[in-house]
Amino acid sequence: MTKVKIKRGDNVLVTTGKNKGSKGEVLEVIKKEGKDPRVVVAGVNIVKKHVKPSASNPQGGIVEKEASLHISNVALVDKNGKATKAGYKVDGDKKVRVAKTTGETL
Repeated sequence: MTKVKIKRGDNVLVTTGKNKGSKGEVLEVIKKEGKDPRVVVAGVNIVKKHVKPSASNPQGGIVEKEASLHISNVALVDKNGKATKAGYKVDGDKKVRVAKTTGETL
């Protein structure tokens, strides 16, 4: 399985596709064996899903929700709002993620 440098709660920028340029927080990182990793970003890649009536949703109908994006189509955002890559640095006895553009911890 590939190493994923984007975690839940990170702020990311969409770099390609119909939602290019939009920013949001990562809600979920989906890693499945044999499949490429994907991320779900808040407020990005909204799709309409037809839902049957159920106990939790007795009305049913059409619901808008976020669909996943391939992880290569998003980039981490540094404190300046620019896209950056993540590096690692050993800080004492802890390994921390560092923004390559600014050098600050993520």
